[in-house]
Amino acid sequence: MSTLPQYKLDLLRLCLTHRILTFGTFTLKSGRTSPYFFNAGLFNTSSLLSALSTAYAQTIASAFPSDPSSSSPPFDLLFGPAYKGIPLASTVLLSLGHLDGSTYGDLSYAFNRKEAKAHGEGGNIVGASLKGKKVLIIDDVITAGTAIREAVEIIRREGGVVVGIIVALDRGEKVASEAERRGEKTDGREEEGRCSTVEMVRREVGVRVEAVLTLEDVIRGLKEAGGVGEEEVRGMEEYRGRYGA
Repeated sequence: MSTLPQYKLDLLRLCLTHRILTFGTFTLKSGRTSPYFFNAGLFNTSSLLSALSTAYAQTIASAFPSDPSSSSPPFDLLFGPAYKGIPLASTVLLSLGHLDGSTYGDLSYAFNRKEAKAHGEGGNIVGASLKGKKVLIIDDVITAGTAIREAVEIIRREGGVVVGIIVALDRGEKVASEAERRGEKTDGREEEGRCSTVEMVRREVGVRVEAVLTLEDVIRGLKEAGGVGEEEVRGMEEYRGRYGA
């Protein structure tokens, strides 16, 4: 019997089938060489986006449960940072409504423009007003945390309160050192004691940061579901051993 929820296993199988999760040698923004790469931009068909948004909805319902006394979720609005967060906010909102219309039917969503409009309704927020709203930020991944910090700043400036953050994948890696970002070779000692980027954002913003899939989920799921060779799994475990927080 699987130790992962079925929706996580189903999503992982789709990621493998459609090469959203691939294996090889990849240079990340951090300068690290990774044995795997997760390309959320490939959730680009109706069925794939539906599967992803359903998995987000399941994770949100579990990680951010409703108040038992009122059946109200702990957030009023989904916010998708431009650009990748925009389709996620709208499709996950629909999936939450399908999951439990009585609980999530009155939720709203919004996203930001990269450049503010000077005509029409103006401003740089599209969708529902953020003022006085409890906001859950939704994005694909947290790499350096820059986009999330910008989203938090926008929401607070508009009068909203950030209550949580959810992403598709948490790589669970320690924050990269300056030497790594410059492309210099390191022996791993520089990473000792460093937290992950997700943990760093959690501390800075002061809210929960959850993920549909973590690196631990991926490794466990690959062992249970198969679909890749032992070499690929071993490569991920070795990478986790060196860079895992």
